[in-house]
Amino acid sequence: MSLTKRFLKPIFLCFFLLAFIIEGNAQGIRGKVTSKSGEVLPFASIYVRNLGDGVPTNQNGEYEFRLKKGVYDVLAQYLGFASEVKTVVVLEDWVELNFELDEQVYALQEVTVKTKQEDPALTIMRKAISKAKFHRLQVQEYSMMVYLKGTGQLTDVPFFMKKEMEKEGVKLNEAYTTESVSQITFKQPNTVEEKVISIRTNGENNSTSPAPYIATSFYNAKINEAVTPLAPSAFAYYQFKYEGSFVENGVMINRIKVTPRSRGERVFEGYIYIIEDLWAIHSLDLTTSLLGFSIGVKQIYQPVAENVWMPSTHTYTFGGKFFGFAGEYKYLASTRDYKVTLNPDMIAETEIIDEKVTEVPKDVTAFKKSVSSLEQMAQADKMTRKDFRKLVNEYEKEELKQSKEAEVVSNRNYTIDSLAKKRDLSYWDSIRPVKLTEKEIRGYQRDDSLAVVEAAKVSEVDSVAKKARRGFKPGEILTGGSYSFGKGRSAGFHTNLTKISFNTVEGFKFGLSGFYRIEKSTKMADSVTMHRRTWNFRPEVRYGFSSDQLYGTLDIRRSVNKGRPGYTVGLTGGQYIFQFNGDNPISEQVNMAYSLLFRQNYMKLYEQSFLKGYYSHRFTDAVTFRTNVTYAYRRELFNNSDVSLWKRAEREYTPNRPVNIEADPIAFENHHALIWTNNLEWRPGLKYYVRNGRKNPLYESAPLVNFRYTKAIPGVFNNPMASKFDFVEASIEHFFNFGVSGKLDFNVNAGAFLNNDRVYFMDFKHFGGNRTIFANMGVAANYRFLDYYQYSTQTQYVSGIVHYQFRKFLLTQLPMLRFSGVRENIFFNYLKTQNSPHYWEVGYSLDNLFRIFRVEMGAGFENSNYQRGGFRFGIASFINVNFED
Repeated sequence: MSLTKRFLKPIFLCFFLLAFIIEGNAQGIRGKVTSKSGEVLPFASIYVRNLGDGVPTNQNGEYEFRLKKGVYDVLAQYLGFASEVKTVVVLEDWVELNFELDEQVYALQEVTVKTKQEDPALTIMRKAISKAKFHRLQVQEYSMMVYLKGTGQLTDVPFFMKKEMEKEGVKLNEAYTTESVSQITFKQPNTVEEKVISIRTNGENNSTSPAPYIATSFYNAKINEAVTPLAPSAFAYYQFKYEGSFVENGVMINRIKVTPRSRGERVFEGYIYIIEDLWAIHSLDLTTSLLGFSIGVKQIYQPVAENVWMPSTHTYTFGGKFFGFAGEYKYLASTRDYKVTLNPDMIAETEIIDEKVTEVPKDVTAFKKSVSSLEQMAQADKMTRKDFRKLVNEYEKEELKQSKEAEVVSNRNYTIDSLAKKRDLSYWDSIRPVKLTEKEIRGYQRDDSLAVVEAAKVSEVDSVAKKARRGFKPGEILTGGSYSFGKGRSAGFHTNLTKISFNTVEGFKFGLSGFYRIEKSTKMADSVTMHRRTWNFRPEVRYGFSSDQLYGTLDIRRSVNKGRPGYTVGLTGGQYIFQFNGDNPISEQVNMAYSLLFRQNYMKLYEQSFLKGYYSHRFTDAVTFRTNVTYAYRRELFNNSDVSLWKRAEREYTPNRPVNIEADPIAFENHHALIWTNNLEWRPGLKYYVRNGRKNPLYESAPLVNFRYTKAIPGVFNNPMASKFDFVEASIEHFFNFGVSGKLDFNVNAGAFLNNDRVYFMDFKHFGGNRTIFANMGVAANYRFLDYYQYSTQTQYVSGIVHYQFRKFLLTQLPMLRFSGVRENIFFNYLKTQNSPHYWEVGYSLDNLFRIFRVEMGAGFENSNYQRGGFRFGIASFINVNFED
């Protein structure tokens, strides 16, 4: 035995014995919480009054709490049951402390029966709503330790997938558990700092964070777009019923049943418990649904300062089915070690007068807009609920005005301790506030053994060897792949499968594109922002078998970014084929399917030899300027292939020249063009969120306003057939949420050719048409039934696309459909050019069918005459898919 091993062996033995002694001397309380009938009460709260600290029970109602020697008053709580306090003496061993809770008995208020007397819940909730923002703002800063455990299991899979899932090591009804311990600090108005101290998880999910669950407050108007029972507009969405009260620790608590006026998504249902006189939340047990998945929320609050209650236990449950897959997931969050700094402006407790049921006293304080809200807050002994709410709203507005970054809606800082993923089992056993169930222990044993196997697969090679093993694979020419050469250099192929297709100009064609990239990144002085300098080289070729023509382009681009602001400059050129509408309204695969199966060739193409220089500069997240200059020689193309599976003589392929009400044959002649385009994008009122010190824009928070000017310059060619025109246009695109009632998306455009001396067809203003059954991705992006080129114009135009999504409309009057996540929509689209009739579309759609599909039906009209209609099938509107490389 070597000298090193001889010394290390007794050292390891000492550490082992020390750990054993520490474990052997551990003491505290452990036990089980059940009902009187013996029913297990999962996730009950065990709270030690002397310490202001506690733990929850696990799914089996079991708990374990390490304590020093001493005498403790232990409170057991569970929603719907009367709490129980026991005094216990902890010496040098574990004390078995079980609780059997009685069902809560609720006392009804003694009221004088009057005609049309309102339910006491209404005045309780009016007062609670008036104080909701006060309770949210009364804590200036707090920190806490949070233990989060997520346990999920797959309960069902389609029968034909079961064997395959078992081969992959996924079994039904087995627990998959994730645990983390974090320290979270919150500062008004919106700053959350989280340091992950330890993580234990299976799979690749090593960034488990409790912050999204813990930092959310039911004093907010909305939680994940669902209206809370304490929102200012709550009475428009809920009915409230008083179901009695009880006294706990000298505090009266009212039980209020919350029932949506219209059940379904984005509303809660269940119970909320409100503390009398304080009008704060004591606890809640609510459910909602999202996209057909049920979500349950339970919270139990504890006093953390005088008249300040905050959650000590959170329980979230998720469950549902998706294409034969069914599962459930539970998050349990236990918060402890609260350190609270109160807002000095919110110390005074104001008596709330409900003017609807109580005569307003003469000495009540009235809200005055002309007087400082801070001054009024200090003197507000009594106020009506309406005046108090106005006062707190005005206070919040004044505080936000003084903020240096009022446009920042959230500020999150997330760090992970260097030892977070290296904690051993003894550490977890010492810090875990919730006992693991037998199923969770077996799940960890399974995952630990799998982790050993996976580690063994890679332990024999270093990182350099692993990179070297990433060699060229022929199949990636089609599927795409990237290869790194070190020092920021990489090369690869884009996804080229989609470049294999058919059109009547080229016949069957294939395309190939790849890239070579050189990138250098360094951190700037703030240690957060990255300074990136990139060179990109992108060659692309395509070959048509019927046209027997090879085309190719090369794009060279230089990008320099300091964070997001930065610039891009580039040069691209070659000889290539393009759709007349540069927005590519029909994909190659859809056009191929319609051509070969139905003999309908909607894609129209032209050839261009060109050289283009471009420059874009993002000055801020809200303002971007783009400009480009293109020299081109354009040629008309003709059909070269008649192949299709449709053999009926009555249907023939249409010529490659589009049909248009304005274009004459000259618009398609071969010609030169020198075109200069300028584009300015602006997002007024853009909001931000901050993540780890990096400020990120919330683009959906502001409308997108776009201004464009295009000029064709003919003089340099000394050619009377060169393009010559000036074109301007403006557009605005945005959406409005109307609570949970609906969402309005719109896209409005207008433009005009200031002169149109010589405008060739590819420079016409084209519109997003669609003649296939496949719906476009964006609900306000394109027309549903418009011909691709019929109304393209060289004059002036106005265009509008409007889409409204209902929460409840026709079929969704049925709660079953609302709970399934189905949404109903209507749309109205309009287009008018100088020479076209009034074209308009109207339609109806069902969205989120089976959670991923959308079906639209409607019709298009010219003036009052029906033109065409039908069905469109697409992907659900909430799914964003980018088909770009």
